[in-house]
Amino acid sequence: MSQGVGVAGLYVRDQDEALEFYVGKLGFRVHTDVKNGDYRWLTVQHPDQPSFQLGLFAPQPPTLDENTAQTMREVVAKGAMPPLVLAVDDCRGAYERMNGAGVEFTQEPVERYGSVDASFRDPSGNGWKMVQTRS
Repeated sequence: MSQGVGVAGLYVRDQDEALEFYVGKLGFRVHTDVKNGDYRWLTVQHPDQPSFQLGLFAPQPPTLDENTAQTMREVVAKGAMPPLVLAVDDCRGAYERMNGAGVEFTQEPVERYGSVDASFRDPSGNGWKMVQTRS
């Protein structure tokens, strides 16, 4: 029996804005975009990882009560959630391309620990660490 993580989710303040960022600026592609009433299940995939989906979810009822949803929106906006890691072959090249596309970087590429990394945020405040893979 094969098992593994298929979807990891993060909270976003606006799913349309997140979709534009992840597809338009980072180069992900839409996997699933369906609605059930006010609830929207939206997932994207990195083109090199078709078996894994990143869920872009709005903190809202029915999964959270309204007070908790508001708290989660505030926490995400402050950048308090753990960063996600994007592995790239060329950190400096990816930085130049993404910066040119309007991605907000919080740290330019830096050499450390035998690699190169940079940091950025999505429009909701979620932090990303972009790390160059070793060849």
